[in-house]
Amino acid sequence: MRELPRQLTAEQLAELFEGRTRFVELLATVEDPLGKARTLALQLNDDEKKDVLDAHPAIGAKVTSARSAREQGTDDDPAVLAELAELNRAYEEKFGFRLVVFVNGRPRHEIVPILRDRFERTRAEELETGVDELIQIAVDRWVNT
Repeated sequence: MRELPRQLTAEQLAELFEGRTRFVELLATVEDPLGKARTLALQLNDDEKKDVLDAHPAIGAKVTSARSAREQGTDDDPAVLAELAELNRAYEEKFGFRLVVFVNGRPRHEIVPILRDRFERTRAEELETGVDELIQIAVDRWVNT
């Protein structure tokens, strides 16, 4: 396990966050970017939060980064994948951005009830939760590589 870095480049952060967004650019300008990520996320407007979330691959998607594919586990049950695809579609339709959840190696079938529960929340709650989950993913990626 590695300690959180004092500085990271935009390229390094883009890999951790799955894309080069305004948030990544902002993080690259500060010392201790992963430690300050939650505080800096508060400065983002809703469109910027949406951009950060939409850069991340959808859970269960066939096209993901190699890193995301490893993190999402090996649960390839066609019924689970079909349900995730439908729930992802409905989530994006309802909230207007991609669902992001810190999977942490759990099989995909364990994510289905989490996704269902998150439909009960407001868009504002989901923006905040999604960005927080994405930060957890990025921190986990750093310390476990």
